[in-house]
Amino acid sequence: MSIDRIVMAFAGTVVLISLLLAHYADGRWLWLTAFVGANLLQASFSKFCPLAVVLKKAGCRPGQAFS
Repeated sequence: MSIDRIVMAFAGTVVLISLLLAHYADGRWLWLTAFVGANLLQASFSKFCPLAVVLKKAGCRPGQAFS
């Protein structure tokens, strides 16, 4: 699996978990959803993603977006 797919899967998982936590626990969990969305947006313009850097150092195969 490439870094791009891992980043998207991780972001989607965090968004869904934070939405569930916001619904069942506390609405302030929506701030995590906003953070993930903002990070995805800035990564689309700057091509810098902290998770992609960590995954690259871990030896994951680079994809098109974060190579």
